[in-house]
Amino acid sequence: MLLRREMFLRSTNRHKGGKDHRYFSGVENRRLPGGKTAQRTVLYLGEINDRQQAAWRKTLEVFDEAEQRYTSLSLFPDDRELPTDAIDSLQVRLSGLELKRPRMYGNCWLACELWQQLGLDEFWQQRLPAGREAVSWEKVLRLLVVNRLLDPGGELRVHRHWYLQSAMDELLGKGFEVAEKDRLYRCLDRVLAHKQELFACLKQKWADLFGADFEVLLYDLTSTYFQGEMAHNPKVRRGYSRNGRPDCVQLVIALVVTPDGFPLAYEVMNGNTADSSTLRDFLTKIETAYGKARRVWVMDRGIPTEAVLAEMRDPQRQTCYLVGTPKGRIQQHERKWLDLPWQKVRDSVEVKLYEHEGELYVLAKSSGRQAKENAMRRKRLARLLRKLRAMRRSLPQRDRLLLRIGAAKKEAGRAFGFVQIQLPEPQAEVTRATFTFRTDKAKPPRSAMGTICCGAISPAKIRRCYGPVTSS
Repeated sequence: MLLRREMFLRSTNRHKGGKDHRYFSGVENRRLPGGKTAQRTVLYLGEINDRQQAAWRKTLEVFDEAEQRYTSLSLFPDDRELPTDAIDSLQVRLSGLELKRPRMYGNCWLACELWQQLGLDEFWQQRLPAGREAVSWEKVLRLLVVNRLLDPGGELRVHRHWYLQSAMDELLGKGFEVAEKDRLYRCLDRVLAHKQELFACLKQKWADLFGADFEVLLYDLTSTYFQGEMAHNPKVRRGYSRNGRPDCVQLVIALVVTPDGFPLAYEVMNGNTADSSTLRDFLTKIETAYGKARRVWVMDRGIPTEAVLAEMRDPQRQTCYLVGTPKGRIQQHERKWLDLPWQKVRDSVEVKLYEHEGELYVLAKSSGRQAKENAMRRKRLARLLRKLRAMRRSLPQRDRLLLRIGAAKKEAGRAFGFVQIQLPEPQAEVTRATFTFRTDKAKPPRSAMGTICCGAISPAKIRRCYGPVTSS
């Protein structure tokens, strides 16, 4: 289906206060299949009064194709007479005025200004020197970065669509050769060798501009899967799928960021890499790149092993951690926590602090989080009950009934456990007597409670991080 779009300038006359007022707006004319046309006001310019008109006369420049230069002219619509004081004026037929190839400029200009303010133009010009190429690799990389910032997409999309819709050709001073498909892909290979230098440069810029510190680091892993064999990529393997697609090959991506979202390091690993085998290498990578410092690592309970935690507790390493406590260890210490008093941290958060063998355990209970989870569970439960009532009204065949119940169970999640359903026997007919359900009110709601383990962090540091702790 091919859609044609045209833009033109529309003027509207209005007689008000004994005077004629003319308002201008940019209108998009979109031709649809079947000969229909749809119009949409893209930009409202408002009224051009006498003071604005006089100012525009002095600043308006028109490109003279015959002379190949810009000339200052005053433009007036063809249905009005030229003012007597107008010099170098020209009448324009508004009905024949069209706007062709509108492009994004303001956001692209701002992104290029940020690129220069961060000093990335000089950084990459030194590391990607000009060769026999007609376009420098720094400009190709700038095009990719601006696209990721404004409208993230793949290199093929930049080549086919986005570059033509932007004003990057004017800002870069190059034609379409800067967005050539193979050039975009090859640029990424050249950048990879300077990854660690780029992280160090941006870290220093981030600290200089915002006074940021890097005391707390967040570490986590994710995965992305691919459909197909992907035989050309040796890192693609089958492993634990966080996306629920164990049938597809995948890659594991590890990332270290600050609480402000600034990335310090990342790594793309084999798809069958275990989470617990990655932390030791990243500890060494961060210390090698940024030096040893007293940092606090925050991560999920499945990432560190006991051996790695023991290394992090070494006084010479000066490393702390904040990690979820395994369930097996919670059962070992839960009797000792029963007699400890709850201490109020915030209006809806209470904690218990417990020290054991150089580690500080924080048992947290959040009434606000509990209320939120209960509200979400009630919403899913109400949706499930409405679907079950609709099934009782329609009374489908037993096989179809089981399929609908299975779909409702998947959508309801844990809320499905609060409903007891009686299904008809395999050969029985589905009636209101054989198909019944009721809610199980005996099940208590789950409380929002969790335990985190802090290594080499004193209670005083916990108070500095989370505020004063008072007895409830």
